[in-house]
This record gives sequence, C-alpha cells and structure tokens, in this order.
Amino acid sequence: MKHRLIAAFLVAFSILLGGCATTIRSEVTSFHDWPQDLSGKTYVFERSMEQNNSLEYRNYENLVRAELNRLGFVETSPDQMPALKVMMGYGMAVRSVQEIYSGTYSPFMNPYWYGPGWRGPYYSPFYDPFWYGPPSVSNYQLYTRQLRIALARASDNRRVYEVSVVSEGTSPSMAAAMPYMVHSAFVDFPGQNGVPHEVELKMN
Repeated sequence: MKHRLIAAFLVAFSILLGGCATTIRSEVTSFHDWPQDLSGKTYVFERSMEQNNSLEYRNYENLVRAELNRLGFVETSPDQMPALKVMMGYGMAVRSVQEIYSGTYSPFMNPYWYGPGWRGPYYSPFYDPFWYGPPSVSNYQLYTRQLRIALARASDNRRVYEVSVVSEGTSPSMAAAMPYMVHSAFVDFPGQNGVPHEVELKMN
C-alpha cells in the first residue's frame, strides 16, 4: 500500500512538472543617442568577410532583419545611400559547474501521528527511511550566450544604438536560443538608456 501511494505521488508530481512551460531569460542593456538630423529609417547590414561567408550568421541576420522591419525600418542597398548600417556579433562561453545537495528530505515524512485514540507510533504511508541519504553532487556545463547589435549612421559611422543580450543555460545550441535573444534585444526598443533589465520569453 505504501509503495502504491508513493508511486501515485511521483506520477502526479511528474505531470505537474511536465505542464510547466520552458522559458529563456536574458539580461538586456541598450544605449542610444539618436541624432536629430537622422533622415529616414533605411539600413544595410555591414558584415566582415568571415560573416559574409557564414550560413549561421546569415540565419541570425534574418532574425534581426525581421525585428527591424517590424519596427518600421526599411532595408535598402548600399548604393541608395541608407541612413543606417547594422552590425552584429555573437559568441558563447562555457564553464563547469558543481552543485552539492544535502540528503533528500520528504515533506510528508512523519513517522508518528498523534490524535484522538492514539495508541502508539503510526507509520505514515509516505514515510520511507531511504528518502534520507548522503549528499549528492551534480556536475554540468553552463553556457553563457552573448549577442551584440549596433546601429550607426552610414554617413560618418557614428553609433546611435547599441544593445547587448546575455543568457545562460545548459543547452550548447546557440541556434535554439538566438531567436529569443534577438527578440529580447528589440522587445521594448529603444529601451531605457543604460539600464539593464531582464526579459523572459516562453520557448515554443
């Protein structure tokens, strides 16, 4: 009977966890100084030679393009004298993390029950001495993903907007996180000048 109750509790708990949506949190910081004489919202991407030959970069560039277009910017060609040029860079660092947990504790553990008609120790169906144990150690890799985007006047290269996005997670996939990081960069464009804030998005 005891084991059936424990099994039922674990199943219910796993269902509860399964219903929780996965989110990605990013710390976003933007700086902006829009000039009064900036005419139009046309732009072009400025790429390094390495970026120009990278399919991964082109994929992330499309994400930035979609956000800029959503905000009313219009992409044009370099020979049409765009007002702005857009630059993007990204990277990821990894570090090893070790966490030590104390012995497992059951919130249902209560080997004695006192009440009307108490006649002695009562063995709770949720009590199991094996729920206590030695400390456990968890080792894993933590990935820090970084994204930087800058907008500058095409006429004199003066930067008018910079934003940095930093997120951490246990997944080594930059591609999986990038759509959410790019959206976080522009979610409240242009944002408060120089004020870091956290953006949390639900992952699909």
